[in-house]
Amino acid sequence: MKKMMLMFCGWLLLVLAVMGIVLPVLPTTPFVIAAAACFSIGDPKMYQRLESSKVFGPYLEGWRTKQGISASRKASAIAILWILMTLSILLTQKLWLTVLLIFIGIGVTTHLLLMKTKK
Repeated sequence: MKKMMLMFCGWLLLVLAVMGIVLPVLPTTPFVIAAAACFSIGDPKMYQRLESSKVFGPYLEGWRTKQGISASRKASAIAILWILMTLSILLTQKLWLTVLLIFIGIGVTTHLLLMKTKK
Protein backbone atom coordinates (compact mmCIF):
# COMPACT_ATOMS: atom_id res chain seq x y z
CA MET A 1 0.00 0.00 0.00
CA LYS A 2 2.85 2.39 0.89
CA LYS A 3 4.61 1.79 -2.44
CA MET A 4 1.40 2.37 -4.40
CA MET A 5 0.78 5.64 -2.57
CA LEU A 6 4.35 6.79 -3.23
CA MET A 7 3.99 5.86 -6.91
CA PHE A 8 0.74 7.82 -7.13
CA CYS A 9 2.33 10.85 -5.45
CA GLY A 10 5.38 10.54 -7.69
CA TRP A 11 3.27 10.59 -10.83
CA LEU A 12 1.16 13.48 -9.55
CA LEU A 13 4.28 15.48 -8.75
CA LEU A 14 5.79 14.64 -12.12
CA VAL A 15 2.65 15.90 -13.89
CA LEU A 16 2.94 19.14 -11.92
CA ALA A 17 6.62 19.38 -12.93
CA VAL A 18 5.70 18.97 -16.60
CA MET A 19 3.05 21.66 -16.19
CA GLY A 20 5.70 23.83 -14.56
CA ILE A 21 7.73 23.74 -17.76
CA VAL A 22 5.02 25.64 -19.63
CA LEU A 23 3.20 27.48 -16.83
CA PRO A 24 5.30 30.31 -15.44
CA VAL A 25 3.70 30.23 -11.98
CA LEU A 26 4.55 26.57 -11.26
CA PRO A 27 8.14 25.75 -10.34
CA THR A 28 9.56 22.68 -12.05
CA THR A 29 12.56 21.75 -9.91
CA PRO A 30 10.85 21.21 -6.52
CA PHE A 31 8.23 18.97 -8.12
CA VAL A 32 10.87 16.93 -9.96
CA ILE A 33 12.90 16.49 -6.77
CA ALA A 34 9.81 15.46 -4.78
CA ALA A 35 8.74 13.05 -7.54
CA ALA A 36 12.22 11.51 -7.56
CA ALA A 37 12.06 11.04 -3.79
CA CYS A 38 8.70 9.26 -4.10
CA PHE A 39 9.90 7.10 -6.98
CA SER A 40 13.13 6.15 -5.21
CA ILE A 41 11.05 4.05 -2.81
CA GLY A 42 7.81 3.47 -4.70
CA ASP A 43 9.14 2.68 -8.18
CA PRO A 44 12.95 2.42 -8.47
CA LYS A 45 12.76 1.82 -12.26
CA MET A 46 10.90 5.09 -12.75
CA TYR A 47 13.45 6.81 -10.51
CA GLN A 48 16.24 5.58 -12.81
CA ARG A 49 14.31 6.78 -15.87
CA LEU A 50 13.84 10.18 -14.27
CA GLU A 51 17.55 10.40 -13.40
CA SER A 52 18.57 9.57 -16.98
CA SER A 53 15.94 11.80 -18.59
CA LYS A 54 17.24 14.54 -20.89
CA VAL A 55 14.57 16.90 -19.58
CA PHE A 56 14.56 16.21 -15.83
CA GLY A 57 17.96 14.59 -15.29
CA PRO A 58 19.87 17.89 -15.22
CA TYR A 59 17.52 19.31 -12.57
CA LEU A 60 18.13 16.30 -10.34
CA GLU A 61 21.88 16.26 -10.95
CA GLY A 62 22.23 19.97 -10.20
CA TRP A 63 20.30 19.55 -6.96
CA ARG A 64 22.06 16.35 -5.87
CA THR A 65 25.58 17.68 -6.53
CA LYS A 66 24.73 21.22 -5.33
CA GLN A 67 26.25 22.63 -8.53
CA GLY A 68 23.15 24.61 -9.50
CA ILE A 69 21.85 25.02 -13.03
CA SER A 70 23.64 26.08 -16.18
CA ALA A 71 23.55 29.68 -17.40
CA SER A 72 21.88 28.60 -20.64
CA ARG A 73 19.12 26.81 -18.72
CA LYS A 74 18.62 29.92 -16.57
CA ALA A 75 18.42 32.12 -19.65
CA SER A 76 15.94 29.86 -21.43
CA ALA A 77 13.80 29.56 -18.28
CA ILE A 78 13.66 33.34 -17.89
CA ALA A 79 12.91 33.85 -21.59
CA ILE A 80 10.10 31.28 -21.57
CA LEU A 81 8.77 32.73 -18.32
CA TRP A 82 8.44 36.23 -19.75
CA ILE A 83 7.08 35.08 -23.11
CA LEU A 84 4.31 33.16 -21.36
CA MET A 85 3.73 35.95 -18.84
CA THR A 86 3.36 38.47 -21.66
CA LEU A 87 0.94 36.17 -23.47
CA SER A 88 -1.08 35.73 -20.27
CA ILE A 89 -1.18 39.49 -19.69
CA LEU A 90 -2.34 40.15 -23.25
CA LEU A 91 -5.06 37.52 -22.98
CA THR A 92 -6.43 38.60 -19.59
CA GLN A 93 -6.39 42.38 -20.03
CA LYS A 94 -7.24 42.93 -16.36
CA LEU A 95 -5.15 45.42 -14.45
CA TRP A 96 -5.08 43.55 -11.12
CA LEU A 97 -4.09 40.30 -12.85
CA THR A 98 -1.46 42.08 -14.94
CA VAL A 99 0.10 43.54 -11.79
CA LEU A 100 -0.01 40.15 -10.06
CA LEU A 101 1.62 38.39 -13.02
CA ILE A 102 4.34 41.01 -13.24
CA PHE A 103 5.16 40.58 -9.53
CA ILE A 104 5.18 36.79 -9.90
CA GLY A 105 7.46 37.13 -12.94
CA ILE A 106 9.83 39.41 -11.06
CA GLY A 107 9.89 37.01 -8.11
CA VAL A 108 10.58 33.94 -10.24
CA THR A 109 13.22 35.79 -12.28
CA THR A 110 14.93 36.95 -9.09
CA HIS A 111 14.85 33.40 -7.72
CA LEU A 112 16.40 32.01 -10.91
CA LEU A 113 19.10 34.67 -10.97
CA LEU A 114 20.00 34.03 -7.33
CA MET A 115 20.32 30.27 -7.87
CA LYS A 116 23.85 28.98 -8.08
CA THR A 117 25.12 28.83 -11.66
CA LYS A 118 26.74 25.60 -12.75
CA LYS A 119 30.27 26.11 -14.07
